[in-house]
Amino acid sequence: MSILKLVEDRPTPKVVYNWRVYLLAAVASCSSCMIGYDSAFIGTTLALDSFKSEFHFNIMSTTTKNLISANIVSCYQAGAFFGAFFAYPIGHFWGRRIGLIAAAIVFILGAGLMLGANGSRGLNLIYAGRVLAGVGVGAGSNITPIYISELAPPAIRGRLVGVYEFGWQIGGLVGFWINFGVSETLAPNHKQWLIPFAVQLIPAGLLLIGSIFIRESPRWLFSCGHREEAIKNLCWIRQLPEDDIYMIEEISAIDQALEEQHSTIGVGFWKPFHAAATNKRVMYRLFLGSMLFFWQNGSGINAINYYSPTVFKSIGVTGTNTSLLSTGIFGVVKTVVTFVWLLYLIDRVGRRNLLLIGAAGGSVCLWIVGAYIKIAEPENNPKSSMDGGGVAAMFFFYLWTVFYTPTWNGTPWVLNSEMFDTNMRSLAQACAAASNWLWNFLVSRFTPQMFTTMGYGVYFFFASLMMCSILFVWFLVPETKGIPLESMERLFEIKPIWRAHGQIVANLRVDEEQFRNDIQESSLAQAKLYAEQVEHTAAQEPKN
Repeated sequence: MSILKLVEDRPTPKVVYNWRVYLLAAVASCSSCMIGYDSAFIGTTLALDSFKSEFHFNIMSTTTKNLISANIVSCYQAGAFFGAFFAYPIGHFWGRRIGLIAAAIVFILGAGLMLGANGSRGLNLIYAGRVLAGVGVGAGSNITPIYISELAPPAIRGRLVGVYEFGWQIGGLVGFWINFGVSETLAPNHKQWLIPFAVQLIPAGLLLIGSIFIRESPRWLFSCGHREEAIKNLCWIRQLPEDDIYMIEEISAIDQALEEQHSTIGVGFWKPFHAAATNKRVMYRLFLGSMLFFWQNGSGINAINYYSPTVFKSIGVTGTNTSLLSTGIFGVVKTVVTFVWLLYLIDRVGRRNLLLIGAAGGSVCLWIVGAYIKIAEPENNPKSSMDGGGVAAMFFFYLWTVFYTPTWNGTPWVLNSEMFDTNMRSLAQACAAASNWLWNFLVSRFTPQMFTTMGYGVYFFFASLMMCSILFVWFLVPETKGIPLESMERLFEIKPIWRAHGQIVANLRVDEEQFRNDIQESSLAQAKLYAEQVEHTAAQEPKN
């Protein structure tokens, strides 16, 4: 099979892959633009001389500066942790669309609070705003992947959930470059550092406006008993009539999955909690989903996202503007590679293979960067320009970005959005998102102290974790590429894990052929019965 060929669970009309499904995914992914921007801009904003001067960083000790920087960065992740759980009841009772609206409103309130901070008021408004903004992005990180996966055709589900990750990278790209721009064009004053905080309002406003007009998730509507509206929305998204064979098959699969959920997990707010506590298969998948984000953060990505100036300084990059430029290039590399991942890799190479390749290649790169820093000690031997070893270290750092970004950056979100039943999906995504923000919080909170005490050992630490993740993926994570959401239960029942995908695809093709044969036989039987009725009626009519 060609690497460019879509893997379809059944014959799919080309009209199903239409602009509407991409538009809905793009609107919902404005939430990830908020996340990406907030994750990227804060570290470089704290490095601006105007910010340091206004909040008196220049007279603080290194320990105090590290503590305050870590607190500003990490209170956002703390809010996001609770926001991920806050979104569960909203998504369950009021739907995915209302959940996105609520996430945008809370984020806007937090961003507005941050704009009121200045030197005389201190940092308290920034702390409070960061927490509220975190609650908003935590809620968005829960609901958006669920919403997209529930409306996506199986063959492009990874690509559509990947739009969420692409939005993250677009926001990050702007966040990485915004401070380089203001540092080059504006004098170091209050406005210089305030503009990056104000830009947060743009993606949040787009999400709020867009969420008012998007369609609700058909699968959520089915689960709530709103069958007519669910079918109407599904037909609108697929651009097919209700009596099309593809629609009949999809609606039948959703109905069957809901019946199975009624007889196993059950439908209701507390049923998923009960299933998580008593059903070993559900607990296992919750464990997989949460651990994927442990390994993702174990790659070191958020240490780099939030403290990129510190990272580049450790390699030997000197000067604030030069560091900001290096950070901006890092953002460009991430965005370009994410685009390749979105279009060509996630639904062709698959989730499992990407994770294995990314962990192996990324680990090697970090070992090389750490070895250079240990031998050359660039911070203790500053130079006006980087020597050959420094250039090589920068090359391997950017190569690490190329390995990490199209693999571990977005793939865990794709897996978590698709490997749970409808009634379990909201709680599972809340647990996964909360896990992401928990590990994110720990990394962002202690990265300054890690660089101070461990030096080059930070790179060896993250490289070792990436090596360990290879074993985790190989033995525990199945391939979900092209598998319908309603067939995930069957996928996870097949052992060994590394052969499950091929077997389930073969089974689905047999099931689809049988279904079509049954439809054909039913149609023939109905046609035969109709012909007999016509013949009988004709025989009963009096002859002229």
